Amino acid sequence: MSKTVHKGRQPSLAQLRAFAAVAEHLHFRDAAAAMGMSQPALSGAVSALEEALGVQLLERTTRKVLLSPAGERLAARAKAVLDAVGELMEEAEAVQAPFTGVLRLGVIPTVAPYLLPTVLRLFHERYPELDLQVYEEQTYSLLEGLAAGRLDLLLLAVPLGVPGVTEMPLFDEDFVLVTPDDHPLAGRAGIPRDALRELDLLLLDEGHCLRDQALDVCREAGRPDGAAVTTTAAGLATLVQLVAGGMGVTLLPGTAVAVETGRNPRLATGSFADPAPSRRVALAMRAGAARADEFEALAGELRGALEGLPVRLVRSGPSGV
Repeated sequence: MSKTVHKGRQPSLAQLRAFAAVAEHLHFRDAAAAMGMSQPALSGAVSALEEALGVQLLERTTRKVLLSPAGERLAARAKAVLDAVGELMEEAEAVQAPFTGVLRLGVIPTVAPYLLPTVLRLFHERYPELDLQVYEEQTYSLLEGLAAGRLDLLLLAVPLGVPGVTEMPLFDEDFVLVTPDDHPLAGRAGIPRDALRELDLLLLDEGHCLRDQALDVCREAGRPDGAAVTTTAAGLATLVQLVAGGMGVTLLPGTAVAVETGRNPRLATGSFADPAPSRRVALAMRAGAARADEFEALAGELRGALEGLPVRLVRSGPSGV
């Protein structure tokens, strides 16, 4: 086959899609079924692409289809082109019809159970044309998904300090000390931070941003970095059960207190003296996102919807790194 690229002949998207399907399935019948076209039409599209590029992409035998060395290299390129075209179409759709289409929202586990009821109600009432898809993951995974385009918008604790990410602050919330009901600090108000120096503190597993925030609070209180943390948990529900069992105390964000402690009479909460340790929760998007105006409007609506929760709303605009 000729290796000369024919000048002026550009591959079509249909040819690239046909080749990508064959590269994925390595079978003409399966690829044709996935594309919803006949095998002769699929084969013809791939042959036309080979002619336009001047390279042999496939090695055809009577039993199977293999990618040639050139085909292996160009399959990844073809997928990248098709992905980019898909993103172009999504952005064009977003410009034409804001608050429609798919919105892939990533949420951290220490926010999801407590804010999602409010978020889902807001979307149902105000944005019924949005196809909201929710993904609960830890911060590092959410940021990877945002950078890769797998996610559109994040709901998580900040600051992130990540280049290319714009934060839209929603609110600040205080941490509450959760103790067994017979603990000396049970139910107390105005607890000094330095009380954290000697307490048996229970934390979430590695990877949760709330664990890092709790450790920062403890360091500010003068707790040594090497102070033992003998027990950890994968979620806040498990943490409070460990507290109820007398294994120690823990810190909960204010929005989680009612859900996690309200049904257990063996638990008590205490509040810290001002300024209480706190965290900030925000929406985050890619800097320069095509739907930036839409996401900023969502942030404003969400702030209003959160007014009944134990939080301090933040009215400042987006901040980027």
